Amino acid sequence: MKTRIQNPLLTSIVISSRYLSVWIAIGLLLITALWIAPETLTRTSFTAVMPLTSFLALTALGQMLVVMTGGIDLSTPGIMTLAALMTVGIAGKSDEQLPLALITALGVSLLIGFVSGFFVGVLKLNPLIVTLAVGQIVNGAMLSYSENVAHETAVPASFSAWITAPLLGLHNVEWTAIGVSLLLILLFRYTEIGRKFQAVGANPTAAWILGLRVNGYVILAYMGAAFLYGLSGVLLAGFLQSPSLVLGVPYLLGPIATVVIGGASLSGGLASAASTWASAFFLTLLSQMLRVLGLPTSLQFVVFGIAIIGGMVISGDRIITAIENLLRNTGRLDGPESQDHGNNIKGEPMPK
Repeated sequence: MKTRIQNPLLTSIVISSRYLSVWIAIGLLLITALWIAPETLTRTSFTAVMPLTSFLALTALGQMLVVMTGGIDLSTPGIMTLAALMTVGIAGKSDEQLPLALITALGVSLLIGFVSGFFVGVLKLNPLIVTLAVGQIVNGAMLSYSENVAHETAVPASFSAWITAPLLGLHNVEWTAIGVSLLLILLFRYTEIGRKFQAVGANPTAAWILGLRVNGYVILAYMGAAFLYGLSGVLLAGFLQSPSLVLGVPYLLGPIATVVIGGASLSGGLASAASTWASAFFLTLLSQMLRVLGLPTSLQFVVFGIAIIGGMVISGDRIITAIENLLRNTGRLDGPESQDHGNNIKGEPMPK
């Protein structure tokens, strides 16, 4: 028997509460920064924060797609770096070669995502092991490819200029990240494929019984994630102009921490692109505040590790369970304790 909340409005509030912690965290961070490091909140500071937020948000949105299927992707750094180096290597400072470079870099990223998705979705291998292995293979391919790319090679100047060009107070790279977030919000809220994708993540067995192509949606998740990693790597290459071999290293733990703090269900199904973007902003602003305070950059990795643990402690799943118990004790919740943690809290059938 499924848990059922009697009031539809209350149901919506309960499900949305899983994303509340990140917004509270942003508020507390802003207050703290205003108190101990006000330079963090200056216009100059935000000029540095927003592009970095965009790169982290794009990779985290890709990680979010994988987490919605109940997995975690560790191939992020390799895909980002390979896409960046391919953009530089193929374009060769030439505007005419730039379209081919972008198509090739993103196409290879999609192919890598397909391989990971096939092993996880079709062969049912552990996603952590699969993506770790795929990431190592990609790193090897990246190192081999980099030997043919001159160290002084940079992306075309016009591409770098476009990325940093201002538009309504933001740069194009920031508008790109916002646009991807809005696209995912609309996809999951208003389209059939988005609702089916969430259903597959929430309960793959039930989705399979209802005739959904579970394996196909898992493969789609990993391909979409890899595409966003590649896109972030390409944009980061344009931002840096001459990308290095360690371009993607900081994005191994960052996207995972971002998704966890953003309230995604680690058991699959529910996630919010808006909260994920907000979580990326929170972590980037936190790193900026640490730099303003004069703390070493290496502390950022420690902060991300603590953030993951903290996100697990106050994860969306735990918030939903706590609220369910509270409502059950007050008589507003019918039925035994749910095991879905908010994925299907109303007990409604999965969409066909």
